[in-house]
Amino acid sequence: MKTKVKSKALEAFEEAAETIVNPQLKKWIEQGGKVMGYFCCYAPEEVITAAGMVPFRVRATGSTSTELADAYLTNINCSFCRHAFNMGLQGKYDFLEAVVWLNNCDHIRRIYDNWRRKVGTPLAHMMSLPKLTTDKQVGWWREELAILKEALEKHLGITITNEKLRRAIKTHNETRRLLRQLYELRRKDNPPITGADTLAVVIASTAMPREQFNKMLAELLDELKGAEVTKDCKYRLMLVSSILDDPKYVKVIEDLGGLVVTDSMCFGSRMFWADVDEKAKDPLDALARYYIQVKPGCPRIFGGFPQRSKFVMDMVKEFKVDGIIGLRMVFCDLWAGELFMLEKDLQTASIPVLHIDREYLMAGTIGQARTRVQAFMESIGGGR
Repeated sequence: MKTKVKSKALEAFEEAAETIVNPQLKKWIEQGGKVMGYFCCYAPEEVITAAGMVPFRVRATGSTSTELADAYLTNINCSFCRHAFNMGLQGKYDFLEAVVWLNNCDHIRRIYDNWRRKVGTPLAHMMSLPKLTTDKQVGWWREELAILKEALEKHLGITITNEKLRRAIKTHNETRRLLRQLYELRRKDNPPITGADTLAVVIASTAMPREQFNKMLAELLDELKGAEVTKDCKYRLMLVSSILDDPKYVKVIEDLGGLVVTDSMCFGSRMFWADVDEKAKDPLDALARYYIQVKPGCPRIFGGFPQRSKFVMDMVKEFKVDGIIGLRMVFCDLWAGELFMLEKDLQTASIPVLHIDREYLMAGTIGQARTRVQAFMESIGGGR
């Protein structure tokens, strides 16, 4: 199944999803621009942008082994963390001026512990993400944002003004609005873009200068108007997952006759389904409130499961979803509990659901996944 429209912007997004340093990012670096890596969609991209840097979400795209990382991380650390750290040890992220981590799980924390000693990125910063969403935690997160801001100012020899923060918020909100427009097109009975290509677009948003990405996505949206995807889609599917940054995985699903029309993923809707308040007097307060109380949460947040379950249920209705595929990285305890509880809610609502445990790399596991997805779609029955 392929997106019919021929688009230079889409080709650039696909290339960005398949590489670490894409041409747009390479040009930025060659012109003297700096890049800051981050590991989680709770990382405050706006603060990084306000510091004059490109926020780059760390992926392990292109990794083939974890031989170096296995000397520091055990085989019960999730495979994404081991592949990412392995690439760090290989020097694949030497283009990064700084990296920020959040204490979102023990696996990520273990990368930070070793990275700051063994990889040598000029600035390695850890933020303490709260686990609750009350106003007290908003204040806590605002303090963490201020600490990051001060660390960047000291490291770069700059001043991050409120005006710079407001401009960054506006730019990132524009990204969010454009991505929501892309998802709106997927509500159609015959969407003009596949789920695999949509994932490539979302990944690209985390890997290139943001204003350039916004311009290119606006061009793609114009090109997609009136276009239709091939009509051999039998089932409209939704993905629920933590990190999934390989469009080829989605393509495998779509080649079997399913079309992924929406998701609840951290490389997906949870990144952009709401905006930061652009009119707030204090931009750091607006950012703190957005990340703690406004944006759709993940299993890292205590007591938020009812809201997360409702988010998924609403997606099912709005995008006319026939079935849900839940993907969990092996050894991820947070998502093990999340998908267990979500399956109970979905079964009660008579929504077909499939749970697949996966490693970061497709190799060696894709055959089993293909068989299970095909059997799942057949079990849904009917089709379109």
